[in-house]
Amino acid sequence: MSQLPIPQHFQPDRVGEIWRVPYQQRSIEARGWAQHHQLRPAAGHGKVRLLLIDVQNTFCLPDFELFVGGRSGRGAIDDSVRLCEFIYRNLGKVDQIIATMDTHHLHQIFHPIFWIDENGEHPTPAVTTISPADVAAGKWRVNPDFGTEQPQLQAYALHYVQQLSDGGKYPLLIWPYHAMLGGIGHALVPAIEEAIFFHGIARTSQASFSIKGDRTLTENYSALAPEVFTNQLGETIASKNDSLIELLLDSDKLIIAGQAQSHCVAWTVNDLLTEIQAIDPQLARKVYLLADCTSPVVIPSVVDYTDRAEAAYQRFADAGMNIVKSTAERDFL
Repeated sequence: MSQLPIPQHFQPDRVGEIWRVPYQQRSIEARGWAQHHQLRPAAGHGKVRLLLIDVQNTFCLPDFELFVGGRSGRGAIDDSVRLCEFIYRNLGKVDQIIATMDTHHLHQIFHPIFWIDENGEHPTPAVTTISPADVAAGKWRVNPDFGTEQPQLQAYALHYVQQLSDGGKYPLLIWPYHAMLGGIGHALVPAIEEAIFFHGIARTSQASFSIKGDRTLTENYSALAPEVFTNQLGETIASKNDSLIELLLDSDKLIIAGQAQSHCVAWTVNDLLTEIQAIDPQLARKVYLLADCTSPVVIPSVVDYTDRAEAAYQRFADAGMNIVKSTAERDFL
């Protein structure tokens, strides 16, 4: 099946805005679109899956907390336009869409309220990193207002940042409050939500949504596993998302896009590659990374993760994964 035209309802200039998806109208249009283009129901016709990592307002819209602008300053907006167009053009080829949802609460180890300094001040988000030396020296300690488990939490805090360091992970960065459960930042970008909904109606395909990042005492850059699995006593505090791993590995082809390339996307793909290499390294060949539908974290004058992101993608390519563009002239589906 050749690529399809873009439906008239899609407005690229509105991808960076908040608006309500008109579900009933789109459902009628999607059924007509499917009939006109002779699209078959997804069930029983293959397992080509599209994994969308954290395509939420908090990361993809400029007015929100952690907009992923990349070096261009427009990163996630342009990525989202291309992603929507990719979904519409390939409605008949992508059988299921899976979306991960970064999901946070107030009291989490990477939020300012979790920590205080000797003056009782919380760390400044986006610019404060906390190292094992910082915790050991008392530069940063767990907020005592958390209650009676303060000594245990303080011991855990040192254990946590040490585990990040020992495991070669990013150091603990204090993030602005973002992707707060129940908030508008947690929601999918409207244009992408609309494309997912349109696809679901046109192909009679139930999209799958996977929550990540809601554990108080660990981070979840990866959609497949937490940054730290156990506390200082060796007790499990979080575990791998085995059901999602199984679903992804069961794909005939797996296409991956989302935000941010340097963090949640790279960490998810890295964990997926680890699972693949433990089973059969040749399975990496069925993974396709949409390089033009993701951007790295860049905070001007503070940090630029572009080079790390590109190095990660090169490592994935070296392992057999396919780095492609959503607009590639050669059809990889």
